[in-house]
Amino acid sequence: MKLFGSRSSSPATTSPLPPAQGDGAPAGAAPEADMAEMSFLDHLEELRWRLIKGLAGVLASTILCSFFSKWIIDNILLGPTRPDFFMYRVFHLDAKPLELLNRTITGQFFAHIGTILFVGVIIGSPVLIYQIWKFIEPGLYPHEKQGMRFAAAFATGFFILGVLFGYLVITPLALQFFANYTISEQIVNQFDITKYFNMVTIWAFGVGLLFELPVIVYFLAKMGLITGDMLRKGRRYALIIALVLGALFTPPDPISQVLVAVPLLLLYELSIHIATIVTRRREEELRRALYGP
Repeated sequence: MKLFGSRSSSPATTSPLPPAQGDGAPAGAAPEADMAEMSFLDHLEELRWRLIKGLAGVLASTILCSFFSKWIIDNILLGPTRPDFFMYRVFHLDAKPLELLNRTITGQFFAHIGTILFVGVIIGSPVLIYQIWKFIEPGLYPHEKQGMRFAAAFATGFFILGVLFGYLVITPLALQFFANYTISEQIVNQFDITKYFNMVTIWAFGVGLLFELPVIVYFLAKMGLITGDMLRKGRRYALIIALVLGALFTPPDPISQVLVAVPLLLLYELSIHIATIVTRRREEELRRALYGP
């Protein structure tokens, strides 16, 4: 690929392909580039359009959510504030109803818009990830494409799983903890709608990002920056970090902290296996490149 080539090559300047081998693929075939040369500016233009399409997908999902805004507000934003929220039955909690107040002029407006945007981004995120993948795909070898498809699906799935865990597990437990925490009977717990929305967003999105740990480990292992052995040696530190993160993303009670720390430790163990497999494959590819099959 030339840095400042043209998108298409004329027959006179196109060099003949090497003879096909085995399954018909040319020997030493380069990654797919539509057999055409693209300049650096062409790549930027391609990236720009892929990002526009991805963000358009997020915008479309957000607009779609706006038509169901009443249901989203009543069941998603305000769902954990009601004692009949289904997760309270799962946890066998005698939930206390939460009273929300609006103390600012724009509080309800931004809570409304923010909730629709929050749900729209989650629903539309696969479209954005797909467009980024389509930009990267032509520059990959066939065996690399398979790994990147897995990584893209892995990243999307674990992010959504983390968001659901933060919303369905951390949020109701945290809300009930703070709703029942009092230092005096004279003080009534009433929550501001803006603060409430911010905390629900932090709990859901924050845990969603934490659940991306295996994906981050996968890419770091692909670059050779970490290995499974390195992660095994860091288990004791991982336990401390998981407990600290559990304390940051949950109220200060041991049950909620453990509910966050245990999944993080399981993800850490999964990351060890992922790093071990990626490192083994990377070393095998390097050995074949140096010494042949």
